[in-house]
Amino acid sequence: MSTTELPASHAELMDGVYRWQRHIYDLTRKYYLLGRDRLIDGLDVPQNGTVLELGCGTGRNIALAARRYPNARFFGLDISAEMLETANASIAREGLAARVNLARGDATDFDAKALFDTAQFDRVFVSYSLSMIPGWEKTVAAALAALAPGGSLHVVDFGQQEGLPRWFRALLRGWLRKFHVEPRASLRDVLESESERAGATFRFRTLYRGYAYLGVIGFSK
Repeated sequence: MSTTELPASHAELMDGVYRWQRHIYDLTRKYYLLGRDRLIDGLDVPQNGTVLELGCGTGRNIALAARRYPNARFFGLDISAEMLETANASIAREGLAARVNLARGDATDFDAKALFDTAQFDRVFVSYSLSMIPGWEKTVAAALAALAPGGSLHVVDFGQQEGLPRWFRALLRGWLRKFHVEPRASLRDVLESESERAGATFRFRTLYRGYAYLGVIGFSK
C-alpha cells in the first residue's frame, strides 16, 4: 500500500495523538510498556539477518535491537508521519541510518518489496501496536506472510491484567483509552489460530501477572 493510499482517518488520528506526545513518548512509556526489552533479547537474529518492526513509533525498539544485533539489517513501518519524523532523527543521531530503513505504511496491508526492496524477513516484531491498530488481526496475518523460511514473529502487548487488582485494571484501561489503546482480549487466541493455520510453532508467556502478553510464532526452514 502506498503512502497516498493510507487510510486517512487512522493516519490522521495517530498524527494528532502523537504530534506532541512523540517528544516525551520514550521517557514516559518506559514505565508501563513492559516486556519490550525481553522481546528484543529473544529475537535471536541470525547472522546478517533482516528484521522488520510493524508500528515502529519513535524508533526506540529498532535502535535498541540494532545495537543488540550489529550484523543485522532493520526495517520499520509506521502509519504516523509524526512518529517517523522522530524515529528518523533518532536513528540518524545514533549513527544507525546505514542499517535501518523506515517507511510510512499501514501494518494491516503493506507491500514490503515496494517499501523496502525486501520481500521477506528473518524476524518480524510488533511491540504494543496491535492494541492501537483497527483490524489488528490483519496485521498478524500480514506479518506472517512477510516471514522468510525459518523466520519468526514476535509480539508483546497489553494483557488482560487478570492477576492484578480490579482497581488497577480500571485505572489502566481508563488511561489507555485516552490514547486510543485497547488491550486485545483475543490476542492469544488469534496468535494461536494463525500459527495453526500456517503450520508454525507457537509459544506464549504471561508477564507481570497478566499485565503483558508475549507470543512467538516460528517457522522451520
